[in-house]
Amino acid sequence: MLTPYDWQEGIGHRAQYVDNKLARGSPVLALSIDEGILILTYRRNVRKVFEVYDRLAFAAVGQQSDIEALRVAAIDFAHQEGFNRSEQDVTVQRVVTALSGAVKKAFADFSASPFVARSLFAEVGPKLENDTYAVLDFDGDYTTRKRHAFVANTEEVAKALEEKLGAVSGEKLKLEKARKKLEEIWKSTREEGAEDEGLSLEVVLIERSDEHENRFRVIEAGGE
Repeated sequence: MLTPYDWQEGIGHRAQYVDNKLARGSPVLALSIDEGILILTYRRNVRKVFEVYDRLAFAAVGQQSDIEALRVAAIDFAHQEGFNRSEQDVTVQRVVTALSGAVKKAFADFSASPFVARSLFAEVGPKLENDTYAVLDFDGDYTTRKRHAFVANTEEVAKALEEKLGAVSGEKLKLEKARKKLEEIWKSTREEGAEDEGLSLEVVLIERSDEHENRFRVIEAGGE
């Protein structure tokens, strides 16, 4: 019979297992600027930043198969929500709330594998102050943010990114300057000896536009 102590110990082991897996990942940074939401990361072979729905983007750190499962689930929910309700009802809050239950259930179910992924959702608004972010962790808990957000591979990197992005988010930066700042911040968090060989820069802008058009603009996509 599983006691509360056994369950708590098991949950701790699962968290440590996922943390160890995520430690090898590449952080994703997002910043609100006048032109829209700028998202930057470095990746190896597979894209890391995706469009989920008009105005919404998704990125993650973790195991590729789990990231893909979450991406597909987010797209399916967003399009179903848009069809059954309206496009205005498809928000970051709704999407991340819908996914968090499944992620939480997988993490607490010892007969299933947890999602090895820490996910970032971004929704561009008509004005900078309307931009919304949500970060969904591997245990199903999530937080919402304004002006900037990130998903980190370790707790130490998360602390550094919070400080550095927090300082930058108060500045009035144009696209190219913001891109350079995010690159600098990303590189500043890398530990000496980190496996960065073969990494390619990936940069996406979710454009802030009043017109009904595709806002997902790929600025840099590595070797693609």
